[in-house]
Amino acid sequence: MIGQAVQTALRQDGYAVDWVRDAEAADTALATSGFDLVLLDLGLPGRDGVSLLRAMRERRDATPVLIVTARDDVQDRVSGLDAGADDYLVKPFDLEELGARMRALLRRSAGRGEAIFELHGVRIDPATREVTRDGEPVTLSPREFAVLEALVLRPGAVLSRAQLEDRLYGWGESVESNAVEVYIHGLRRKLGHDFIQNVRGVGYFVPRDAQDEG
Repeated sequence: MIGQAVQTALRQDGYAVDWVRDAEAADTALATSGFDLVLLDLGLPGRDGVSLLRAMRERRDATPVLIVTARDDVQDRVSGLDAGADDYLVKPFDLEELGARMRALLRRSAGRGEAIFELHGVRIDPATREVTRDGEPVTLSPREFAVLEALVLRPGAVLSRAQLEDRLYGWGESVESNAVEVYIHGLRRKLGHDFIQNVRGVGYFVPRDAQDEG
């Protein structure tokens, strides 16, 4: 029930979510697919979550891991963090706190410390999902915001259409062939045509600000 509630809430916030229910399926998914963040329960069927985490780190998988568990003993927290977890959240938890911890880990993974991003006059607040351009509010759909956030987290980095699709769709969701192009077109219309640029045949990027380059 908790897993379903978290999946639904995160999808409503524009995240692409894949959910597996046991350690072996999780291990296979992590070994064969790329993820930005892992939410890991320790009490998994068949195998403890800590052993799964250790296996990730042993094969040098640096994906951020947020343990979400009912185990609230201090030693459990210590063991989880020492095994390679980046954060630890005890059930029951508030979905707003979960979202805040996820955003912090994603920022850290991208090498950014600031909670609010500003590039070329566009200001993005991931916590409230508010966007302004030159001080004026801009309304974005959840998936437009997901594309924008992926690009501004790593300014100057080119993301392919496949990489952006991974941020929009989870397993089993139908992927429209031109979805990324549609969202990019909408963002350019709202934020300025030059805000998002493309490398033909490679992908899209948001140029760095001059202050970031210096």
